[in-house]
Amino acid sequence: MGQRHRHRLSQTRALRVLKEVAEALNSAPTEQQAAGEALGRMADLLGVETGWVWLRDPASDRFYSAAVQNLPPYLQEPVRMTGSWCLCIEEFRNGSLTPRNVDVMECSRLRPAVRARQTDLTHGLAHHASVPLSFQEKPLGIMNITAPAMRRLKADELRLLGTIGLQVGVAIERARLAEQGAVLARGDERTRLAREIHDTLAQGLTAIALQIETAIRDVGRNPDRVREHLEKALATARENLDEARRSVTNLREGALAGKPLAQALAALVREFTSEPGIRVTLETRGACKLALPAEAELYRIAEQALANVQQHARAKNVRIALYCNARKTTLAIEDDGVGFDPRRIPADRHGIEGMRERARVAGGALRITSKRGKGARIMVTL
Repeated sequence: MGQRHRHRLSQTRALRVLKEVAEALNSAPTEQQAAGEALGRMADLLGVETGWVWLRDPASDRFYSAAVQNLPPYLQEPVRMTGSWCLCIEEFRNGSLTPRNVDVMECSRLRPAVRARQTDLTHGLAHHASVPLSFQEKPLGIMNITAPAMRRLKADELRLLGTIGLQVGVAIERARLAEQGAVLARGDERTRLAREIHDTLAQGLTAIALQIETAIRDVGRNPDRVREHLEKALATARENLDEARRSVTNLREGALAGKPLAQALAALVREFTSEPGIRVTLETRGACKLALPAEAELYRIAEQALANVQQHARAKNVRIALYCNARKTTLAIEDDGVGFDPRRIPADRHGIEGMRERARVAGGALRITSKRGKGARIMVTL
């Protein structure tokens, strides 16, 4: 009787966990937030403190660290958390790791420190449970959770983890579909602009042609009328040329590759995190309604800021925030690196001056705050 009661409690707890995970994932607007929410719930389910999530960037096929929780010092070093080869990623790629095959394995990234008995760097961690994340037949990523002396998981725990992994996969795919929907909406807007350009140019050219035809009829009879019609044709041509230039500028894909700014920044974050291993998180709030040239300048500022972090900051974490409302747009990039004195920027550091110029071109201002050993923060306000 007691065993059956404990089993019922276990089933009740499992259902509660599944319900909590579903509610948390339902409110997560981005794949990074979905990964973070799920990681916290699963760690709590098993009573563990440490975990991390790898997601596969569909554009580059690289893996990047999308969420972490309480990493040991050894794994806090960015170079050890890049998307490079490791056992769980290899098994995920070759199909050995599936929702029906969740189990505990040795952490190949921790292996050098474990063999050197550097427990101060590993916190006693050596193995982790790897949960594959997928949607239907599409592989999305891996969730690893671990604790000192990680025990073998029971069959019901493995089944529950596999089910949660499927839930996370649905949330990630939904976030990506929302991103694709925004890109498609941008494509529709570009088509509308192209149609308007065509109509505007057609009307302008028709007006120019009529003025020239009238001028031709008056040639040799009324020079003043000829001059008047030609001047009107020239003015119309110049107006249409200016309009065409503005429209072409707005239609250029440029740095954004046809994506809204938030989605372009998300792709930049995935690409950057997979290469140097520095964790970058992106937080967005509100819908940005900026002209495409302004969006492109903000994107380039973020791109330059990340390049500066990689080259100079020796940071482990970067946070990008994009906040938009009816009154203003704010882009902030902050890191936990070595920092610098903004009043004493070397003359050869052209990147910062370039960011200032881009902010001015976009119609805003750039502000830098930093101290030695305290990281740096760049904020652009339009």
